[in-house]
Amino acid sequence: MTKPATKTAPISDKSPATIRRLCVILGDQLNRDSALFDDFDSGHDLLWMAEVQGESTHVPSNKQRSVMFLAAMRHFAQSLRDEELPLHYISLDELCLRDFSAALAATLAHYQPAQLRLVLPGDYRVLQAFRGFCAEHHLPLELLADNHFIAQPGEFTAWQKGKKQWRMEYWYRQLRKRSGILMRGDQPEGGEWNYDKDNRGTFSAQGPGLLDAALVFPADAVTQSAIATIERFFPTNPGNLISFGWPVNRNQALQLLDFFIDKNLPLFGEYQDAMWTNEPWLYHSRLSTALNLKLLSPLEVITAAERAYQKGAVPLNAVEGFIRQILGWREYVRGLYWSLMPQWQTMNALDAQHNLPDFYWTGAVDMNCLAQSIKQVLDHGYGHHIQRLMVTGLFAQLWQVQPQQIHAWYLAMYVDAVEWVELPNVLGMSQYADGGIMASKPYIATGRYIAKMSNYCDGCVYQPDAAETENACPFTTLYWEFLAKHREKFVKHPRLALQVKHLDAQSDEKRRAIAKRAEWVRAHYPANLYPTT
Repeated sequence: MTKPATKTAPISDKSPATIRRLCVILGDQLNRDSALFDDFDSGHDLLWMAEVQGESTHVPSNKQRSVMFLAAMRHFAQSLRDEELPLHYISLDELCLRDFSAALAATLAHYQPAQLRLVLPGDYRVLQAFRGFCAEHHLPLELLADNHFIAQPGEFTAWQKGKKQWRMEYWYRQLRKRSGILMRGDQPEGGEWNYDKDNRGTFSAQGPGLLDAALVFPADAVTQSAIATIERFFPTNPGNLISFGWPVNRNQALQLLDFFIDKNLPLFGEYQDAMWTNEPWLYHSRLSTALNLKLLSPLEVITAAERAYQKGAVPLNAVEGFIRQILGWREYVRGLYWSLMPQWQTMNALDAQHNLPDFYWTGAVDMNCLAQSIKQVLDHGYGHHIQRLMVTGLFAQLWQVQPQQIHAWYLAMYVDAVEWVELPNVLGMSQYADGGIMASKPYIATGRYIAKMSNYCDGCVYQPDAAETENACPFTTLYWEFLAKHREKFVKHPRLALQVKHLDAQSDEKRRAIAKRAEWVRAHYPANLYPTT
C-alpha cells in the first residue's frame, strides 16, 4: 500500500525556506488548467495541499465522500510530482491536523512565503478560514477567480440587477445566447428553450428492463490508501466502503463521460425523473462528482453531449435536459450562493424547527422509498435529483426539519457535495427556507407522487392515497399537516391556492383524524440532534 509523500525538498537551503508564493490547491480544485498555475514559477513558488480532520468532521462526512476527496487529491498530487512540480502535501497519516489553519501554521515552520495564492473556494467557511489565517499572520492573500465555470466573473451579478426575481430559466437562456450552446443563430435548437415536458417519463410495471452495467473503477493502491486512512481516522462516520467505484482521476472521469454519452444519454431525458427499486444509477451520468472536484470541465461535458446530438445519436429532449442541469442549474446555484452568503446560513422562512429523524443517518426506516434512497447514499454516497428533491428532501420539508440540520445532512452524505452547489439546492429548492428566492413554491406532494414516479410503494407497509388511517403514508399525512400549518401563507398563492381549497374542503372529523395520525408519525420516528462537530 502506497503512502503519499508529505512534501518536496525545500526550494532553497534556508530554514525556513523563503518562497515567493504558497499556492493552495483545495480538494475540489483538481484541474491542471486552474488559474493557480498561471505564472507559476517552480524556482520560486510552491504548491500546497492538505488533508485535515475538519473536512470530515465539521459535518459527519460519509466515508464514501471522504474517500472520494482523499483519493482524488492523492492522485492529483501524484500527477504533479510526475511533472516534477514542487509540492508540499500534508496527509492525515503523517500529520493529523485539525483544520487548514493548523496545517498552514505547520507549513510556516518550513517555508516563509511572501504571499499565499488561492482560487476562490467552493465553501464560504473555507474562504473565511484562509482569510482569517492570513490576517492573523500578516500574510498577503491573492484570491483568484475560478476559471472552471462558464459564467464570466461578475456576469451573474450584472444579470441580477433590476430583476425582482432571479429565475434560473432566464439565466440559462442568457448563457446559451452568449455561448452559442444548442443555438441556431439567435434561436434555440428545435425552437424551444426547454423540453422539460418531455422529460417526465415513468417506467411500466416491468421496470427499466436490462440496463448496461454501471462503469465503476477498481481501487488502485492510491485509492486503497485513502480507504485505509478514512477507516482509521473516522470509523464511526456514516456510510460504508464495501464498494467504492467512483472516478478519482481525470482519465477515469473522461472514461465515465464517454460511457454516459454512449450508453445512457439517449434515454436520460425521458426517464431522468423516474425511480426504481434497487436501481441506483438508471440512466444518470454520475458525473457531478468529477465536475465538482474539477476532474472534468463543464464545457467539455456539454460539448460532448451536444456533439452526440449533432451526430443524431441522442434526441433533443435528452441533450437539452442534460445541458440545462450543467449550463443552467449548476451555474445558477453558484451565482446565488455567492450572492447570498452568509445570509443563507440562517434562512428559515417557514420557521421549521424539528430535528432531523434519526433514520436519515442509518436508513433504518419502514417507508420503502426512504429506505431505498438512504441505503443508496450510505452505500454509494449517491442519489439522483428526484430522490434528493422528492424523497429525502420532500420528507424533511413535510417533517419541517430545522433547515441547517438537513443542510448538514446533505453536505455530509453525498460524494458530490460542495457547499456552493449543495446549500442553495437544499435550503432554497428543497426546503423553501429562502421564502421563494429560488423556487416559486415549496416542492410539496403526497405519497402519490412517489407512487407515480417509482415502484417504491409496491409492497410498502403504507398506502400513498391514505392520510389518516392506520396504514396511511406518512408523506400524505404530513402533507396535509404542512398545508394546515402554513395555510395563511399559501391561501392566495397562485400555485398552491387550489391545494389549500382542498384542505378547506375536508371535514372537521377528517382534519382531526389527520392531526392525530400526524402525532403518531412523529412519535414513530425518533428525531434527535445528531452531533455535527
